[in-house]
Amino acid sequence: MRVLVTGANGFVGRHLVRRLLADGLPDGRTITRLILMDMDFREPIDDPRVRLLCGSIAETGRLDEAFSEGPLDLVFHLASIPGGLAEARFELGLEVNLQATVALLELLRRQNHVARLVFASTIAVYGAPMPAQVDDETPLRPGLSYAAHKRVGEILIEDYSRRGWLEGISLRLPGIVARPAEPSGLLSAFMSDVFWRLKAGEPFICPVSPEAVAWWMSVGCCVDNLLHAATLPCEALVTRRSLALPVLRLTMAELIEALARRFGDDRHALVDYRPDAQLEAAFGAFPLLRAEAAETLGFAHDGDVDRLIERAINP
Repeated sequence: MRVLVTGANGFVGRHLVRRLLADGLPDGRTITRLILMDMDFREPIDDPRVRLLCGSIAETGRLDEAFSEGPLDLVFHLASIPGGLAEARFELGLEVNLQATVALLELLRRQNHVARLVFASTIAVYGAPMPAQVDDETPLRPGLSYAAHKRVGEILIEDYSRRGWLEGISLRLPGIVARPAEPSGLLSAFMSDVFWRLKAGEPFICPVSPEAVAWWMSVGCCVDNLLHAATLPCEALVTRRSLALPVLRLTMAELIEALARRFGDDRHALVDYRPDAQLEAAFGAFPLLRAEAAETLGFAHDGDVDRLIERAINP
């Protein structure tokens, strides 16, 4: 199999690549070529199956290089300009999040070989504030350019799949933890920072209240779900191709209590709550989520908060 991962040096991408190289695909298919695309790579990968392509997927001709050795069988499309950065730099977000996605779809169409496309969408397509419960029939109201681009990507993938040009599935990912403590452009970065700060025994200023409730998923669980999406039978995707995933719904207080249980009771004293009204509204008022379609297809959440923490820091 020829497999492409865009955004391969990103947080989720790095963990997905490690799993693909170590374990392959869950259904046992053999990866003969793994093409990785990103702006740059932290270190070379010593594996003859790997081909690294450096540069923006929005750069003219860059995506074409991924198809130069023959048709692709599977694509994980993770590359994006995240919410805060896409708001600040609209043209960059448009080029990477939408125009490059269209270019990728066109290359897949023209290769005359039906590939599976797993698209990393976002829960931001539901907008804010959300209704009291989100389910498979909840109307979508993207309130950020990033979310609008992702929703358009979902629609196009549904249409290209309907026409038989590819087999696509879009997963609406929640905040994935625990991202490294480095600049990411994500407004939700604090949701990962709390893990590393309290693990290291360092003070943490929490920009939401103890009662703030969010949807949580570890990077290990996220990779599980991406790989599951890659191996679902085609007939399972006929009725629905854009899915909200099962998540854990936890308050910040519940998460911090579990982190203190894991790393020491003194961690409570390290947390200073200084709620920001805007962040609280965006990341601290998540409703109930019923992801019945995804659960029926075998997608899953972390199980409980202790497992979430384990797979967030040791994926």
